[in-house]
Amino acid sequence: MEQQAAQVAQGDTVAIHYVGKLEDESVFDTTEGRDPFKFVAGSDEVIPAVSGLVIGMQVGEQRTISVPASDAYGEYDKELLIEVPSERLPDGTGVGDMLKDDGPQPRTWTVREVVGETTTLDGNHPLAGRDLVFEIELVEIA
Repeated sequence: MEQQAAQVAQGDTVAIHYVGKLEDESVFDTTEGRDPFKFVAGSDEVIPAVSGLVIGMQVGEQRTISVPASDAYGEYDKELLIEVPSERLPDGTGVGDMLKDDGPQPRTWTVREVVGETTTLDGNHPLAGRDLVFEIELVEIA
């Protein structure tokens, strides 16, 4: 009698290799050249669509999933684009820098623009408003 290969169940720790792409096929993240990414299947450690996708997979299996922005890092929120006096920021702060806010609702802000004495900060996740595509290969069920 042939033994059936193990399948991922909710709560299993898994390791995957993945390529994360935008709809235009540009890669925003990958495990290529790195150790596999580990997480608990069905948990909120990763995007829910990816966390749920691995349930039922077997080691060596590959899947691709498209994740709309609303189910990934959310829609882009223009309310999180703010202008502040540049003097309130650390010396040397420039476009592209990331600043952490340790206030009541911690957030990372990206410096988008510096004009005169005003700096525009963006509190959205860099992938907010973007639909994502993940190519996943299950490499281990721990």
